[in-house]
Amino acid sequence: MYTFAERLRELRLERNLSQAELAAAVGNKITSSAIGLWELNKRVPNLEAVILLAQFFGVTLDYLAGIED
Repeated sequence: MYTFAERLRELRLERNLSQAELAAAVGNKITSSAIGLWELNKRVPNLEAVILLAQFFGVTLDYLAGIED
């Protein structure tokens, strides 16, 4: 089972985006440092950020959270 951190990193790398590029792609509503902390599993994003990322990547919240494949 994947974690949010693993899924986020996987999705970002599939698009060949750096953390800074991802932050810019979502309109700088999320900082690159926040993305880094989430990918390291050191912080948990708020629901608004998770929804924004799911919409950007075109995936469900369940997929991003690692609940479904």
